[in-house]
Amino acid sequence: MKIVGIIPARMGSSRFQGKPLVPICGKPMIEHVYRRSAMSLTLDDLYVATCDQEIYETVREFGGKAIMTSNCHERCTDRIAQAVENIEADIIVNIQGDEPLIFPEMIDQALEPLLSDSAIVCSNLMADINNEKDFEDPNEVKVVVDLDGFALYFSREPIPSRKKGSSDFVGLKQVCIIPFRRDFLFKYTKLSPTPLEIIESVDMLRAIEHGYKVKMVKTPYETYSVDTIEDLMHVEEIMKDDELFRKYS
Repeated sequence: MKIVGIIPARMGSSRFQGKPLVPICGKPMIEHVYRRSAMSLTLDDLYVATCDQEIYETVREFGGKAIMTSNCHERCTDRIAQAVENIEADIIVNIQGDEPLIFPEMIDQALEPLLSDSAIVCSNLMADINNEKDFEDPNEVKVVVDLDGFALYFSREPIPSRKKGSSDFVGLKQVCIIPFRRDFLFKYTKLSPTPLEIIESVDMLRAIEHGYKVKMVKTPYETYSVDTIEDLMHVEEIMKDDELFRKYS
């Protein structure tokens, strides 16, 4: 079984223009994501999929692999599907390019359900939400799961409600490492967009609304996505003392 990681990246982010190339401790963010992901024990190959020549050239300059894709894709899953059209792979892992503190073990964790159960077509990582700010932050996608760990719903709003429940309940957030079986990835991209997917702007809701199950895997690793300048400053402070960073700095 061949497993390939794809990091979708583009300069035209609506929330933070040009963030894949923004420097963190002297290296562009996309390089941090690539080098740390490449340490995964389960990935056989790794590529950045981009529609921007400057990202493509930057990846090639630091020794990574990159694939040019169309600039018409609205969803990262469509970009990934185009990137792997001519790549032999049984499982494709969507690794978001704005998680510069990713740990390679997280990729291995996310893959475990697909490697142990042939009926599972897609999985996601999730992590505890440790503070009220993140629970209220629309940039953090929240998730609720059933008793078997399959996603019931994703939202940018705070879920579940705390109005009548215990204030001690720990919320869960989506961590965007998403393995797909190859056949399901291409099937997913052909499914029609769904109302809740559009309202929430969360790709995984398309799978759920069409009746597919998404297995969630809880990770103990703490990472931070970069959506704002404040996020960038916070990540850079952490990176200065990060042991994994020392291995490739």
